[in-house]
Amino acid sequence: MNVQKPGTNLRTGGQVLIDQLRIHGVDLAFCVPGESYLAALDALHDAPEIQLVVCRQEGGAAMMADAYGKLTGRPGICFVTRGPGATNASAGLHISFQDSTPVILFIGQVGRDMRDREAFQEIDFRRMFGQMAKWVAEIDDAARIPEYVARAFATATQGRPGPVVLALPEDMLTDRVACADARRYRPVQPAPPPEAMAEMAERLAKAQRPLAIVGGGDWDAEAVANFQRFAAAWDLPVGTSFRCQSHFDNTQDQFVGDVGIGLIPKLAERVKSCDLLLVAGARLGEMTTSGYTLVDIPTPKQALVHVYPDPEELGQVYQAALPINAGMKTFAAAVAQMKPPAKVAWSAWRKEARADYLDWIKPVPNPGKVQMAEIMVWLRERLPPDAFIVNGAGNYSGWIHKYYQFRRYRTQVGPTSGSMGYGTPAAIAVKLMHPERIVVNIAGDGCFLMHGQELATEALYNVPVVNIVVNNGIYGTIRMHQEREYPKRVIATQLRNPDFAALARAYGLHGETVTETAQFAPAFERCLAAGKPALIDLVIDPEAITTRTTITKIRESALAAGR
Repeated sequence: MNVQKPGTNLRTGGQVLIDQLRIHGVDLAFCVPGESYLAALDALHDAPEIQLVVCRQEGGAAMMADAYGKLTGRPGICFVTRGPGATNASAGLHISFQDSTPVILFIGQVGRDMRDREAFQEIDFRRMFGQMAKWVAEIDDAARIPEYVARAFATATQGRPGPVVLALPEDMLTDRVACADARRYRPVQPAPPPEAMAEMAERLAKAQRPLAIVGGGDWDAEAVANFQRFAAAWDLPVGTSFRCQSHFDNTQDQFVGDVGIGLIPKLAERVKSCDLLLVAGARLGEMTTSGYTLVDIPTPKQALVHVYPDPEELGQVYQAALPINAGMKTFAAAVAQMKPPAKVAWSAWRKEARADYLDWIKPVPNPGKVQMAEIMVWLRERLPPDAFIVNGAGNYSGWIHKYYQFRRYRTQVGPTSGSMGYGTPAAIAVKLMHPERIVVNIAGDGCFLMHGQELATEALYNVPVVNIVVNNGIYGTIRMHQEREYPKRVIATQLRNPDFAALARAYGLHGETVTETAQFAPAFERCLAAGKPALIDLVIDPEAITTRTTITKIRESALAAGR
């Protein structure tokens, strides 16, 4: 588009804002409309290159923006209005913060003449979002919109990616100003110092039991391919951090498992006993370290090589033997050029770890007529490598982590923050971005009902996601912990669910109910063939509480321990 110069013509603040989004390459945005940013909505009417998706709840809209940011590396865009809208959106923003996802949340704000009076739905967004955003600001002058928006794109994508919040006073958006547009933002990637790479190569060559963990939000497909070539050349065993399982091809011989919740016990021991731990892109948070038990704080027993794009993260929890401040794209390009020694000392160690993983993913039966392991194995064999599996949070996701094999980067889309309700809205964003690819949303019944109303959005835009609701009639994760700590004292974990298939049909979707394993495959095929959004109500026995145990066994163990 033509860059506007001062004094040439007047534009409303809303027009200036949308012009900046066009300049920065925005093609998809999510919103719940509000009267406080009508001027921006009006400007979007004249920007057909930006597809605006209207959602049913702001949390869902923010989660859609998060999914966009995860898949593209560019900021996902979300518009909401005032206090209630921002409060709802905070659920999605928290995910973006903990998951290191670039997102820009625009919030319609009360007029400047009404601030600090507790006007209708007024909130001080700097205070509200101070802990869960990289930067929070309010634009008081429409002429400065290009400056603020350019900074927002840069801040959201540079260093550790994350969310930015910009509040838009209603009257500011209707001001008419003459101002210059910004240039399109250019992301910056810190490069690893040559001396650090030389030291890493030296440390790795001397290791006997090395292990790599990859994860985080700073990769792309090329970076993953480069790291996979490096791992193959060095025969390096590689695990992935929590909900980053598609950061490495699970079928490659060097992949040894998901280092998250319910990780392979033998892999947990390998993390503890390795002599060099290469962590690239992951923060080594609670989920990846099994509650900070796999790696000692502050000084790990393992020689820790920690590679991260934000220098402030390095040394925040763990003192690395070799900290490297680098973006994953530049780091992966560098390691892909590293020449391995003629022979490495750990090939047997890697082969044993791979054998442990392959044994781990063999189906294990669970109570009831629906066998979750068999269904996941069927999905991994049926779906093409580029199919997306999207999920929220809950014990049901353990079957995905254990049995599904991800082969392409970012074909797993899930919240590392552990936030329920993510899958349904996120799957919509994924399918809108990749309409030619299969998108499967797997959600627990409790998880699904957090944002199940976004089925209306699926119907409105005819987004043919296949939704699978794993329905056990309880808040499964909480019930598991409840039985472990307070056996037989069940409270607040029972659910009374609707007929999910009927609910789907009420929204205009194709609906199926599955109560036995053999029913799943034909039901899934009918969903794909329906040519519209679809849902499978997958009714499972609540006894099948995890991939490894049952409610009864957990309760019996707790009672035997005197709880």
